[in-house]
Amino acid sequence: MLTPLSAASGSQAHQATTPAGKSLSVVIPMHNEEANLAALFLRLIPVLEDIGLPFEIICVDDGSRDGTFAALAFHQAREPRLKLLRLSRNFGKEAAMSAGLRHASGDAVILMDGDLQHPPEIIITFVEQWRQGMQMVYGVRASRLTDPWMRRFLTKVYYRLLDNMSEVTLPRGAGDFRLLDRSVVDALNAMPERNRFMKGLFSWVGFRQVAVPFEVAQRHAGASTFNFWRLLRFGLDGVASFSNVPLRVWSWLGIALSVPSFFYGVVIITKTIMFGRDTPGYASLMVAVLFLGGLQLIGLGVLGDYLGRVFTEVKGRPMYLVNEKVGFDDAPPADRSSGGGRGGHP
Repeated sequence: MLTPLSAASGSQAHQATTPAGKSLSVVIPMHNEEANLAALFLRLIPVLEDIGLPFEIICVDDGSRDGTFAALAFHQAREPRLKLLRLSRNFGKEAAMSAGLRHASGDAVILMDGDLQHPPEIIITFVEQWRQGMQMVYGVRASRLTDPWMRRFLTKVYYRLLDNMSEVTLPRGAGDFRLLDRSVVDALNAMPERNRFMKGLFSWVGFRQVAVPFEVAQRHAGASTFNFWRLLRFGLDGVASFSNVPLRVWSWLGIALSVPSFFYGVVIITKTIMFGRDTPGYASLMVAVLFLGGLQLIGLGVLGDYLGRVFTEVKGRPMYLVNEKVGFDDAPPADRSSGGGRGGHP
């Protein structure tokens, strides 16, 4: 695992290894981040200029209710390398990231949050690894000691369950802060699914990947909108997106209940034939009925969640709707995938 490099490196050192004609895109999904914008651009733009590659910054306003878009427009009027996407409503972070990836034109695309919990200075390390041939460079939290112990415990349990239940392995401590090579971006953009769990997709696509540890900073301003229930929904989305084990569980449970029930029925019939009819046990009968009824309802709920996902995909509605663009050409960049998935960066 790599160690983050200092952001104080000179621009000539970075430009010496710059491939000709390469460029960067930075995609930042935003929701009610008005108070963070000035500090974000004050740190981010000098870092990108120090790298020495042409760049664009794509800010995706995901239905903010404050003055985020007005503040973005103010900064964009003074910084033409800033481009804005305004979604028609709040579609969620996964959709906002997908919108940014679809409109990014760079040979490498960096995803990061707009609250400065993802230090912009780490981007220098990302780009250096990309130049060495890595196709995905992702940040991992160096420590979770600042999280409540219950959240750390549940996170550990969730990762272990998902690893055992799904076809992908999520790197511990990895989030959305990462650099994606153009070949990775084109692969993600080519996926038709609308119910997206991006952390799982980042692992599923493969390619050459490397982790970079970093310390998560405190939010510059504001508070996170992710509460317990949103995190729970997000976790369940991850399981449903990459595993059919929850569906299989009900088959296994049905077998586990039906086999002993069959033998118990044989015992009851035998006793009735040999010793006559026992006094009916209403209490035990009600417990059994309620228990099995509860299991059936839970199973229907799990099945309904998967069917709901199928229903969403079949309807074919877009993942997001763009209400306004600032600084873009009329059409998003064309797919430039070479088909070979090569990084090719010296």
